Amino acid sequence: MTSKPTKAGKNLNFTRALMVAAFCALLALSARAGSEADKMLKVTTKEDMGGITHFYVHNNEAAEVTATFEVNMSNLCCSTNLPFTTTFEGNKTTEVFSLSPVKPGAPWSFNYSDSFTIGNNTAVHDDNWIYQLPYKVGKSYRVTQGYHGQFSHTGPDEYAIDWKMPVGTPVYAARGGIVVKAKDDSGVGGPDRKYEECANVVLIQHSDGTIGIYAHLKKGGCKVKVGDRVNTGDLIALSGNTGFTSGPHLHFSVFKTRTGRERVSIPIKFETEQGIVGELATDKKYRCVPAEVQVAKGPVTHQAVAQ
Repeated sequence: MTSKPTKAGKNLNFTRALMVAAFCALLALSARAGSEADKMLKVTTKEDMGGITHFYVHNNEAAEVTATFEVNMSNLCCSTNLPFTTTFEGNKTTEVFSLSPVKPGAPWSFNYSDSFTIGNNTAVHDDNWIYQLPYKVGKSYRVTQGYHGQFSHTGPDEYAIDWKMPVGTPVYAARGGIVVKAKDDSGVGGPDRKYEECANVVLIQHSDGTIGIYAHLKKGGCKVKVGDRVNTGDLIALSGNTGFTSGPHLHFSVFKTRTGRERVSIPIKFETEQGIVGELATDKKYRCVPAEVQVAKGPVTHQAVAQ
């Protein structure tokens, strides 16, 4: 913690504790110390002539980002209830809250911590939605790790699926939406969590605010860019072996954000050659068939996207 004197002898204790969200293959997309954090959200404060300190957040991402703030105060009151969690629109500056002296003229101080991660905390998944398998129609691949997989599909990542795939296999959108993240600059990976931040990914935000993640992609393998609208079955990337991985495969899950430090993955249903399947079995192959065109039934967020 550092102290910074301000005019009138007030002491402003200013701390920014960046929190790390434990979500497999997504740690690089959560609040981190240093330049990664600065790329996602920038928090600034400004004291006005009345001694009120205003908090502003600029979201540098195209995606919505959810943040949680905790503030310790002395002789101050906050304009909102704490801890405070909210979602910020992409590429926009927003005033979050303000701190006002309780006893004007008396010394005051505060310190705060923030945590933030991609996603909208008001998203409600449309559980009636049927997803298409994320590879070419007519192809089949073996599931190497399904829901609750002991290697890495636990906690906030429990409803993820891994398919064994040769590096360079075409990856297709399991559900349409807007591309909010496309990273393909990494060429390293391995069976150690030190590689988590090295995973190449594509993130697609759906019309209900949830996000589909396609991870461990090939270096240079993204076929889409941030802001692109994609439909179910569109080519989006090439599979790879980057990040925390024990071998070439595709990792896919759908998640929503709870707070700036918490995400939750969501169980979903797939259209397969055998019909609609709610939980893909480990060590079993599933052939991709076209999913029926659907209209979202869940609530649409302020960044609604087309299917």
